[in-house]
Parts: sequence; structure tokens; C-alpha cells
Amino acid sequence: MRAAILIPLFLIPLGLVAQSGPSLGRPSGQIDTEYLWRQAVGGAVIGLASVQAASIAVALDGGNLKAYGVSGRPLWNFSARGRLAPFLSRSPEGTCYLSRTSGAFIAVNRVGRELWRINPGGPVSAPAAIGWDGRLFIPTEKRLSCVTAAGSPLWNSSFEERIVLGPVLDRAGGVLFALEDGVVIRASPFGELIRWELESAPLALISVAPAGGQSPARPDTAFTVLAFHRDGSVVLLETAVPATPPRNLTRLSALPLAVASYGDRVAVALANGAVALISGIDGKVFWSEDSHVRIYGDPAPDQAAVLFNEWGVYAFTPGGATCFNDDGKRRWYTHLQNASGLPAFDDEGILYSGGKDWILYAWKMEDRPPGKNRSLYGPAPEGNYGGGSPPPSEWANYPGRFGEMEIKRELEIIRRGILTGRVGGNELEWVASLMETVAGNVRPLATGGGPQAPIMQRILALQLLARIGSRETIPWLVGVFRRERDPALRAEAARAIGVIGVDPSGIAIQEFLNAASGINSFQEGPVLVAVAAATGALCRFSGPPLVDIGSRILTLLSAANQPPAVQRQAHREIGILANENR
Repeated sequence: MRAAILIPLFLIPLGLVAQSGPSLGRPSGQIDTEYLWRQAVGGAVIGLASVQAASIAVALDGGNLKAYGVSGRPLWNFSARGRLAPFLSRSPEGTCYLSRTSGAFIAVNRVGRELWRINPGGPVSAPAAIGWDGRLFIPTEKRLSCVTAAGSPLWNSSFEERIVLGPVLDRAGGVLFALEDGVVIRASPFGELIRWELESAPLALISVAPAGGQSPARPDTAFTVLAFHRDGSVVLLETAVPATPPRNLTRLSALPLAVASYGDRVAVALANGAVALISGIDGKVFWSEDSHVRIYGDPAPDQAAVLFNEWGVYAFTPGGATCFNDDGKRRWYTHLQNASGLPAFDDEGILYSGGKDWILYAWKMEDRPPGKNRSLYGPAPEGNYGGGSPPPSEWANYPGRFGEMEIKRELEIIRRGILTGRVGGNELEWVASLMETVAGNVRPLATGGGPQAPIMQRILALQLLARIGSRETIPWLVGVFRRERDPALRAEAARAIGVIGVDPSGIAIQEFLNAASGINSFQEGPVLVAVAAATGALCRFSGPPLVDIGSRILTLLSAANQPPAVQRQAHREIGILANENR
């Protein structure tokens, strides 16, 4: 990866002199504005801050990860007990993923407690990309690893050359990245690779929708990729026909620094100070306008960022920010002094910047109406991988499919694949097979009937499913918990939900509340013990959105009328959650 060398920034006056703080501007100008709030953070902010889930998280050069509310109130402080790499990613649930420079990759929940850590094979070389179902694509120097949101390995690929760009999530839920020798690679969610050989490594990669704008996002969606090179050339890569040679589209006026797509259009920040909007289909330049800053020399990877959404086009550098309407009219710009890195911008129109003075600043740049269905979770995923309703497995209609020896052999193959982190392209096949083993047939669970596997093998299938499951699997597991009469199966379904750890629509936590309230008539002690454990796990992983209902569940299960084992588990979970929220 290129060294993150600091390059001098030369401010280009756009009619007015920069003030001591950012300035909220009228079109084509800037005016003074006071910061909304400021907060001492005890160190210099490294990398890009993450604004999401009604909070901002910042990694500091001293090895701490801190979070603050959007009003500036300190929320929590996590110490990594070692130097942090400047790479921070955050899931829709608010889980932060960061890396120590020694190589440890750490998941921290939205109240600042460590969930798990793994060693992906070396120091992380860029922020992990987060897939639609929460899976993580983690880059190290010459390796890309994919793990579940709970840290269970799915697959990895190693390369002879260094990864110098990416991974970047694409429109079909996979990732794009580039190697030092100019090879661009697209990895599917399941580890299949497509390669293009270019003359040199691009500086930026972006996927775009087909002509006409947004399109349904699925793992098999065809899309195009634009590669932006140092000389300004833009190269189009086709994923639908990998054998098609790369095609030159256009040449921009300067070296590209950062890109962002919205539908079939792409916004590009250029080193000469311009921001351009181009077609992702044919490279046509719709407009090109001056922004707040120019950069000379070889840019560092964190010198610029672009945001492109329904509100407009935003360009960011450590020296400031500029906003354009989608027709190219500049709405406002600001210069930042003494910033330690790129600023962040949230959905409320607030700009955040960490200063070299160890202070985090926030400025209100835009007044926006409340968003639709805004919640404590981040944006909903663009699509799904099919992990909740995969096609029937290859052996679904085999006459001996549910024979004891056949199931035992199949489960052992899957178990070994999961233990070695070699799920990869088998993922949907194995998920389907495990679901069929649990259900006893390939028809929906509610239909019943059909042969049944031995109970212990059905339980093992649920345990394996938990290791490769995701948020997409949760509704299916809730169905098992709701409909099965065998307490051992119901308990294992609850435990599987807890292992996966996410419940974005709240259907699992609501089902657990029904169980704790006695709404369902077939409750037994082992089931409620599992419900208590799974409730605690969901609250720890997904945080405040589930804690209110989770607390009600655990209070009900700790009551004197519950079996002693249920009470003990509920009290244990209450104690853990109380300790985490101190």
C-alpha cells in the first residue's frame, strides 16, 4: 500500500479569506459560523471518523476508540491497549471494527465493549468493507479475508502482489480492489474472483448501476466498474462479460483523488481543485466546477473523500469541504485549519472535524427535514445474498437424503469446511442443506410432514448454521423457534440467534418476549434458559435498539416463579449488561 505521506495543501481563494473556523457559505461564497459544539478527545483523530447510529466514533493516535453523541456528549471510551491503524469501519448495528498495528482485528459494540478479536494474517491495510448481511471483507498486505459479523471465517484469498486499493463494496454485494501490478479484482460475497489486467494500478474504483439509475441489487446483478488512473484516464470494466477487454471512456483534467456513485452517475474530486460529475455509462462529463482546495504532488490515500446522495455532491479534504447541487451549482464551501484528517458529514447536515489540538469540532452546515423511518440503526442494506431462503440443495431430492449415515457424512463435510474457514462458494449450498436437515424436508417448515433426521443431527445442523448465518438467516431461525415443539430444537434455535447476534427488524427479540411472557403454550426450562442467553447476546451485539425489550425479557425470566436455572441465567445476563452500560 502507498505510504501515507503528508502532502502540503495549497488553499485556492474562492473570493473570500478563510476564517479561524469553518464557514457556512452562500452560493459561491462563505460566511462565518460558530461551531455547534466542541469536545476535547485526548488525542489526535486518525483516519476517517464514523458518523452513524446517532453517534460519531473516532480512533485516536493514543490507541483509544471514543464515541460521542450528535450533541457532543461523551458516550464511551475503548482502549485497544496498543497502537491503532487509521482504519475504522462501522456496521448498521453500530459495531465498530478496528485494527491494531500489530495485526489484531477487533469488533467493539455500540456501548464500547469488545465483542471479539481475530488475527487476519497481518496488519490491516485499509478499512474493512461491510457486506449486506454484515459480513466483513478484511484486507491485509497480500490477502483478503471474509468473516461473518460474529467473526467466523468464511473464506480467504492470497495474492503474489500487494493490495494497494480497496476493498470497496460494489453494487452486487461483493468487493473491488487492486493489486500493485495493475490487476483489478472483483471478489463475490462467496469468494469467486474476476480479474482484469490493467497497465497500472488505478487510484480509485467504483461500481455503477446500469443506464437508468438504481437497479435491484442481488449477488448476480451485472454492473460496470470504472477505474480511475493517475493520468486522468477512466477505464470501464464489464462484470457481465469478464472476457471483454477494458475500454477507455474519457480522460479527466487532472489526477483523481476520490469518487462516489449515485445511480449511473459518478462524482470525482480532482487534484486541480475541480469536482466533476460524469456518466458511469459512457464517461460523458456533465459538469466540472472548482472546489475549496488544490493538492500538488503524489496524494496520500486519505487526502480526499466524496459523498454523493440525494442531497448533492460533497467533496472533503483535511483542508475543508465543498457542496454542490447535482447540477453543478456550488451551494457552500468551507476551509478547515489545523485539522488532523478528513472531516466527516452526517445525515443531519453536521460536519465533524478532529483537530491537531486534540479537539473534535462539529458545525451545522445544512438544515434538513427529518429523514423517513430514521432509527438508531444505520442504512438498510441494498440487497441480500439469499442466506435466508437459498435454493434447494443439490441432494434435496435424493431418495436417501435423510438417512442417518448420509446426514452424518454431509454434516461432517460442512463442519470441516467451517472449522478451516473454507466455506466460500459452498455457502448457499451448505445453508440450504443445513436448513433441510433441521426442517426434515425442502418444503416450508410450516407444511410439516416428510422424513425427519435424528434429533441430535438436527441440533448439530442448527449449531453449524449459527457459524455461517447472518441477519438474513434470523427470520428462518425465528420460524424454527416459533413452530417446533421439541424443546431441544427450540432452545438450539434461540442459541443460534444469539450466536449470530443481530436482529435488525426486531422479530427475534419480540418472539423471545412472547416466550418469556408465556404467550406460547409450549415453554420449558431449557428453552427459557436459551432465551435468556440469546437475549443477552443480542443486546450486547446490537445495543440500545434492543435493550429496552431485552431488559423486560430478562426481568420476566428472573422472577421467582421461573425455574432456578432460568432465574440464574437471567440474573447473569442482567449483571453483564449492567456492567457494560456503566
